[in-house]
Amino acid sequence: MRGVAATVTATLTGEWCWIGEGDGEIAPDRACSLLGGEWPGVVYDARAGFDPDAFGAVAGTIRAGGLLLLLTPPLDEWPDYPDPQRERIAVYPYSAEQVSSRYLHRLVRVLQESEGCQIIEQGHPLPPLPDIFPGALSPERGECATADQRAAVDALCRVARGHRNRPLVLISDRGRGKSAALGLAAARLLKDGLSRIIITAPRRSAVDQVFLHAIRQLPGAELHFEPPDRLVHENIHCDMLLVDEAAALPISLLEPLLRKYSRIAFATTVHGYEGSGRGFELRFRKILDEVTPGWRRLRMSEPVRWAEGDPLERLVFRALILDAEPVADETLNHISTTAYRIETIDRDRLADDEALLSQIFALLVLAHYRTSPMDLLNLLDGPNIEITLLKHDKMVVGCAMVAREGGIETELAGQIAAGERRLRGNLMPQSLLNHEALLGAAELQAARVMRIVIHPALQGQGLGRQLITALVERAEKGGVDYFGASFGAEPQLLDFWQRVGCFPIRAGLKREASSGAHAVMVMRPLSRAGDELFTQARRRFTRQLPVLLTEPLSQLESELVVRLLLSCDIPVPDDESWQDASAFANTHRDYGNCLLGVSEVVLFALSRGEMGMTKLQHSMLVSKVLQRRPWHELASLLSLAGRREAMGLLRGLVGDICYFYELRQSAGQNYEHEV
Repeated sequence: MRGVAATVTATLTGEWCWIGEGDGEIAPDRACSLLGGEWPGVVYDARAGFDPDAFGAVAGTIRAGGLLLLLTPPLDEWPDYPDPQRERIAVYPYSAEQVSSRYLHRLVRVLQESEGCQIIEQGHPLPPLPDIFPGALSPERGECATADQRAAVDALCRVARGHRNRPLVLISDRGRGKSAALGLAAARLLKDGLSRIIITAPRRSAVDQVFLHAIRQLPGAELHFEPPDRLVHENIHCDMLLVDEAAALPISLLEPLLRKYSRIAFATTVHGYEGSGRGFELRFRKILDEVTPGWRRLRMSEPVRWAEGDPLERLVFRALILDAEPVADETLNHISTTAYRIETIDRDRLADDEALLSQIFALLVLAHYRTSPMDLLNLLDGPNIEITLLKHDKMVVGCAMVAREGGIETELAGQIAAGERRLRGNLMPQSLLNHEALLGAAELQAARVMRIVIHPALQGQGLGRQLITALVERAEKGGVDYFGASFGAEPQLLDFWQRVGCFPIRAGLKREASSGAHAVMVMRPLSRAGDELFTQARRRFTRQLPVLLTEPLSQLESELVVRLLLSCDIPVPDDESWQDASAFANTHRDYGNCLLGVSEVVLFALSRGEMGMTKLQHSMLVSKVLQRRPWHELASLLSLAGRREAMGLLRGLVGDICYFYELRQSAGQNYEHEV
């Protein structure tokens, strides 16, 4: 048996991993850097705060025969203990003392009910403990420790040596030797003559074990790490690309990696602490089928470091709800769309209803690649959070987490606008204050959708729109001034939010490191004051977007640029601009001398979306005219022969735009824009 969980107050010594805030201890917020490592024992001092992400990360690093010791206040007092982690979710205007303790009440119950947990209480006799081997080390093995691992290494090598565009998806739970398999395969391939293997992951420390196993097998092995966003946006050559912890990366990074590298393997944990393998499979399977229909899936299930059915693994899974599964697809077949009901739930009831909590968390994991155990704490105790469900009988088929924000005092608002203060939470009002200088956003009340998900088997039936409608009605009745969301920009997401009346008011100027995407904020006004703020924000966004596209957003995907422009009321170009654009298209007038007119005409045409252009045509107009990319870059991007061909295509497109609107005008149709 690998270990049990216990509460102790004694001081321990030895080569153990200590999580806490004392000297020589690893702070909880650094615990995830230990993923992939191994320890004979772990001491987690929860008196310094219980971080679900940290607990989940270190629990999987314990070697066979080791022990996890959880130091806590007396269990009956723990929920009322001033846990420092409450500060993380105590958003303005709430204090840590106002944060509830539903999460800790549930955790205490789980510990008390767990068969693999022995509780040691101060002043009580010491119960018998299992044998502990504090010096336990993973034995030196041959190249592979299990048949599963051997099969994984062989499959990885076939990706490098076999037909191109046949990627491997390697899936396992923690402790099954996934990282070792990547390292062993890399060493074997390097030994056999591959010159450059690159590994990528959400962060460099996540692949330490891959490098360790590669070097053990092949001292001096040159295995390279590159961040995923750099691999997507730069021309980096490799003979094979290994993507570890793939579930912790967004599809917006995974898909371009799949399309760009013909020899690639993805590895991820099923029930992970940095993303769900199941959610990853559901989100990524369609893309794999479309782009590389010859892809292969391999599941590693045999434990390497401990025995099957390990009690600590079972305890961690239950405590963090890592193995929760949503309602099975087949259960939802043939359900009428009128058979659903929407309800906002009481979270006290939720904390005591394990089946309901598991269904909700399973859906949230499916919905977002970065859902983590910490989200469970926020789900139960976040002071400004409301949970609304879409249900059929007792089955949860949709869920939304909504945060109430705003009501910021005038003095604080000025400090935020000046960049002198930053409050916890309050994403939308603070962004409007600090980035857009819209001081009116401070005092207004906002409702921000943090997460929304519809069961994959029921998507495409308008249920997401029904759920948003219910959320908006509830917000209006609650005195909310505006409703919105912030998310990594994807075309389908932008389409969804605009269909429910939420339009872009801000685009992030830098790609987020976690998602590789630019964040977009959308808003829908719900009151007269909210409408005034919305009008200001939309006017500012529409004026700024064309300028932003020339530099900070010069690499924003053309499809996203078009989606953003479709929501903008771009003014009709004047006669001089139409004349310049027509002259560029139909004479030998130099592009530089017509740039202003061509830009205004293209902006206007793209904002109308009336001409049915192809993605290639959009890319040409956005990349060259709006983002000002050099001719050689444009030719490379569109696979053209060079500047001459690119110039010819651009003249033709601008000519088509001028002709289209000339015909409309001659037919008596005006240019008024409707969003």
